[in-house]
Amino acid sequence: MLQERGARRRPRVSPWLAASAVLMLLGLLSCALGTKNISLAESWAALASFDAGNNDHLLVRELRVPRTLLAVVVGAGLGLAGALMQSMTRNPLAEPGLLGVNAGAAFAVAIAITLGVVQPAGYMSFAFAGAAAASVIVYLMGSRRQSGNDVVRLVLAGAGLSVMLMAVTQILVIGGGTETHERFAAWTTGSLQGRGYDVLPIAALVVITGAMIALGLSRSLDALALGEDSARALGVSPARAWLLSSIAVMLLAGAATAAAGPISFVGLAAPHAARMLVGAQHLRSLPLSMLLGAGVLLIADISGRLVAAPMEIGAGAMSALIGAPVFIYLARRRLKAGK
Repeated sequence: MLQERGARRRPRVSPWLAASAVLMLLGLLSCALGTKNISLAESWAALASFDAGNNDHLLVRELRVPRTLLAVVVGAGLGLAGALMQSMTRNPLAEPGLLGVNAGAAFAVAIAITLGVVQPAGYMSFAFAGAAAASVIVYLMGSRRQSGNDVVRLVLAGAGLSVMLMAVTQILVIGGGTETHERFAAWTTGSLQGRGYDVLPIAALVVITGAMIALGLSRSLDALALGEDSARALGVSPARAWLLSSIAVMLLAGAATAAAGPISFVGLAAPHAARMLVGAQHLRSLPLSMLLGAGVLLIADISGRLVAAPMEIGAGAMSALIGAPVFIYLARRRLKAGK
């Protein structure tokens, strides 16, 4: 009996261990690969026994380490935000952009560029404020007085607000001239290039806060998966769970988008893979969604450095190239299932 129980538990632990090991390997590769490739041994030496007189060590420590850590933070935030959105809307094709996060951040960045802000840290403060404001507006538009929220209203509110903000953003960018257009285009590729310690601490703090809220809602989300009536019978308030989930998504996706620009498909693919590996119980799938999201974004960032070397392709563009086939596959699978 003990052997049978142990055999049943092993598959639940191994995906986290495997994902953690792969993430560590990807992190080391991220420190080694780029415009100038550095051996894995030298990259490890830069981390374990730093030599300030070694240019390779300086490159790894000052540029690639913060970039790698930021990719992990952003990817984890997007993966967890996507898992929450899919759970909240009961739609496996949902992603954080449904709350208008990307559109709100882009609109705020366009304003920042128009005002003459040029530093990534400056973009981040504007982008996070825009993402937060858009999320609040969508939540208020999608809420109902009695039961709290309506999925259809929420999605429609997010889509409508996104379209309106995108239109206004285009007007600002076009009217701002060539320099404004170039700066905005660089941000919208979702690039991690040039992002470092100036944006990493605040992004990490906000993502950790959002993750704590999300993980604390695991049992409530499991109850809501049975339906709102069943959730109430189990002592869960659907309105409270919706509000806290929306706050968590705003924090996670808002910080990720503000730090790295709009990045698609990470929040779509990571939760699917997590549920396939450990099941639908949120206490298991949410943490794994974070690990897988971080891994997917690292793969996209590393690929973007190598595909067009010595030039770079933004991680957002690469994640879209990688994620588009996944989205098509999931959509076709959903249609075949007749759902």
